[in-house]
Amino acid sequence: MTQAPAEPAVKDPDSRAKPGVMVAVLAFSGIVIASMQTLVIPVIPQLPTLLDAAPADTAWAVTATLLAATIVTPIVGRLADMYGKRRMLLGSLALMVIGSVIAALATSLAPLIAARVLQGLASGVIPLGISIMRDELPKERLGAATATMSSSLGVGAAFGMPAAALIADKADWHVLFWTSAGLGVIALALVAVVIPASKMHPGGRFDLIGATGLSAALVCLLLAISKGSDWGWSSGLALGLFSAAAVLLAAWGVFELRTGEPMVDLRTAARRPVLLTNLAAAAFGFAMFSIQLALPQLLQTPEATGYGLGKSMLVAGLAMAPQGLVMFFVAKPSAKISARYGAKVTLLLGALTVAVGYVIGVFLMAEIWQLILVSAIIGAGIGMAYGAIPTLIMGNVPASETAAANSLNVLIRGFGTTIASAIAGLILAGVTMTLGGHELPSQDAFRIVLGIGAAAALVAGALAALLPRQKPGVHAHH
Repeated sequence: MTQAPAEPAVKDPDSRAKPGVMVAVLAFSGIVIASMQTLVIPVIPQLPTLLDAAPADTAWAVTATLLAATIVTPIVGRLADMYGKRRMLLGSLALMVIGSVIAALATSLAPLIAARVLQGLASGVIPLGISIMRDELPKERLGAATATMSSSLGVGAAFGMPAAALIADKADWHVLFWTSAGLGVIALALVAVVIPASKMHPGGRFDLIGATGLSAALVCLLLAISKGSDWGWSSGLALGLFSAAAVLLAAWGVFELRTGEPMVDLRTAARRPVLLTNLAAAAFGFAMFSIQLALPQLLQTPEATGYGLGKSMLVAGLAMAPQGLVMFFVAKPSAKISARYGAKVTLLLGALTVAVGYVIGVFLMAEIWQLILVSAIIGAGIGMAYGAIPTLIMGNVPASETAAANSLNVLIRGFGTTIASAIAGLILAGVTMTLGGHELPSQDAFRIVLGIGAAAALVAGALAALLPRQKPGVHAHH
């Protein structure tokens, strides 16, 4: 096994930042990346006019980021374990800044899509941050720090949308990307100054065949899921992509089990605690995205329907902000629950909380405060779960595979959100009512989406209940 070159080190080991400062910098970086993923949403309806392109083509401004993120997350995780997590973190943030600048200068669709691909390549920041925390923080600080880093995903998404809506409403749309670039530069500088070089990066041979095979399979699968409703689920293209994904994944799995230094250690991933935690993460990803799709659309549905609230996109975005705040503030309490009773208990409590929130939402959707309450309850449950999931993963994988295991978990959670988007989109487009000659999602459509969100949370809870009993606290597997 070859030894990886040393990462650029900090000046003096004794000059390392305090744990609280490191956590703040990593969480800020996570928020920047999460907000980047949603900042284009407010201008999607206007992109065909702004860029003189067809709506089906401008939708790639979102799809391209999703595909890039899916491909790069497991690859960056593996490279981080081999060659240094700080190095990969700096590289990811640099790609986000470059992509933001290209998007800020774009006047046509092609460069914008290229820029969104580069931004998507930065999506490994949150699992990288959690992995760095495992290397650098004392054990007693790790649980709360992990929960805080995980919550940055919700905080960034919750605040990114209203902020983007406000900027898009008051200024040229390019300002969105200049803002993203500026925040990325700040995060890049803070990481360079505060975060120390990784202590553990044993090197090794990168599994190029495994990375290529996994990437090809994921692209086929995600394209089929995200575009299936547009193409037709029974169309030759959709069925062909699903078939190609199945064949590629099967071949990839056989290869990974036979190679000496695999891209993903499938034997570790198949351990009962890791497998169940990853499946629960997918269910939580589905549950989290269901409310993020349904609530803004319900808020913006015209009041003339009798159930819509007729609010602007800015108000709809602001109504989502409390969810992000709640996710952030439950990080420490959920870490204390994990420390005392074990992360399994925290995950189960999170699932039940999300399910309760969705059930309340089925009946309370007439006033804006009701929707904010429902969103906040769901956010509390998601926050608990997202803090517990990395703890469960890190407690059952070797320290040398931390970044790869966390990245795989984020990838699987992303599948949950993608499937939620496809299913919710089908329901909201298919269960409709007519107003002024326009088809709009009916109240039953929103209730069905919320009900499915509750079901996903209950599935996550059942998976959590099947996890083996775990001693309280964070105990890394070696």
